[in-house]
Amino acid sequence: MTLHYAGLDEAGYGPMLGPLCVAMSSFTVDNWTPGEKAPDLWALLSKAVGKTKRDAKSKVAVGDSKTLKLSNTSKTQHPLVHLERAVLTFLATRDGDFPRTDIQLFESLGAQLENQPWYSGAPIELPLGLTTDQLAIDISHLRSEMSKVNINLHELTVRVVDVTEFNRTFLEHRSKAAATQLALVELLSRVQSQRVKNQFTRVICDRQSGRTRYHSILSSVFHELEIQEETPRASRYGFKEELGVTLTPKADNAYFPVALASMAAKLVREISMIRFNRYWGTKELELKPTVGYVQDARRWLNDTDSIISDDERKAMIRLA
Repeated sequence: MTLHYAGLDEAGYGPMLGPLCVAMSSFTVDNWTPGEKAPDLWALLSKAVGKTKRDAKSKVAVGDSKTLKLSNTSKTQHPLVHLERAVLTFLATRDGDFPRTDIQLFESLGAQLENQPWYSGAPIELPLGLTTDQLAIDISHLRSEMSKVNINLHELTVRVVDVTEFNRTFLEHRSKAAATQLALVELLSRVQSQRVKNQFTRVICDRQSGRTRYHSILSSVFHELEIQEETPRASRYGFKEELGVTLTPKADNAYFPVALASMAAKLVREISMIRFNRYWGTKELELKPTVGYVQDARRWLNDTDSIISDDERKAMIRLA
């Protein structure tokens, strides 16, 4: 039997500036036995894929994006080197080649940045921290290992919730979490639309808060879901052997599809902020870039007080 195995995660829930990015990766795994747990893709692809920065010396690292993203002050490697290596390599196994610019990357991931001048400008060439020859070796090796165990990347997509949409959703629902929920439901609907006869589906989502009850949200997408567990450890739902949906804390460190989704979401957010800082850096040459998180965003907004209009501030600052 074929298993459709998907994972979802977000990046950018906390910042004051920049987009919220919610991503999904999904794989098809052939020769899977119903009743078994979803396979450990790290184990199946262990010759080509690792999980940590140490593993990245010889393999493609796929793990928690917060751990694999390097410090912005890194002198020896580009801060995004591990994120782009994983995302570009896996995209190439699906598409035949990797995106050569950030614009192509956004198109491959279905990521649409807000139509604002601070996200405009010339394409950014990729890769940022690798050579094309290094990527070509990774792609060839990974493609070979995936073929051996009948695994294929089915989808890698990023839903960008821009500041305008984020603020509109917050005002409508009076809940910051509503923006994440909106994107989550959209991506889960893609999973539902792709379900086919004689294929089994497992979905893992990273849980961001202490909430344990998700049945009402998930039932808007998967109408047949039954509650299996709603505890601090995990919220699990399913329908016979055909469908299973789990939300659990720190899933990006425990489930491969969630980890890859985490990396894609983080990569899109970070590149969007590179564009953001590039634009405003041309307005004020001594301006120190911002990562968008609250304390640093306040510093940056104070530094740009003389060059940003009230309308621009309103358009770029989240309400929560």
